[in-house]
Amino acid sequence: MSNDVRTLLHCAVPTAAVGVVAVVVSGVFAGGKGAIGAAVATAVAIGFMGLGLVVLQRTAKSLPQLFQAMGLMLYVCQLLLLAIVLALFKHTTLFNLKAFAFTVLAASLTWIAAQGRDHMKAKILYVEPDPAPGNGPKKPAPANSSS
Repeated sequence: MSNDVRTLLHCAVPTAAVGVVAVVVSGVFAGGKGAIGAAVATAVAIGFMGLGLVVLQRTAKSLPQLFQAMGLMLYVCQLLLLAIVLALFKHTTLFNLKAFAFTVLAASLTWIAAQGRDHMKAKILYVEPDPAPGNGPKKPAPANSSS
C-alpha cells in the first residue's frame, strides 16, 4: 500500500469512528434529526479533509517548495468552506444544525490530530538514497579506437 493511501486510511478511520459515536450521541439527545445531522457532518468532514489531503500530497510531489504554504492555505480554505456549508444549512429542517456543527468540529479536529500523528510516525527520508548498483544509469561502452 502506498504512503498516500496509508495516510488517508489512518486519518479516515478514526474520523469515521468519531462520526459513529457522534451519530449515537446525537440520536440520543436530539432524536432522528440529530443522528442525520451527525451523519451528514461526518461525511462532509471526511470529504473536505480527504480532498484536502489528496491535494496536499500531489502538491508535495510536484511542487515541494510550495508544500508548507499550500498546507496553510488549504486549512484556511477548508475552514472557510465549512463555514459556508454551515451558513447554507443555517435554516434547514432536514437535520439538527447543532448536532451537525458539533460533529463537523469533532470530526475535523480528529482528522487533523490523526494526520499529525501519522506524520510523526511516518519514516520520511530526508534525502534520496543512491540507487542500487544494478538499477542506476548504465555507463556508455568505451569507444572502440580500432577501425
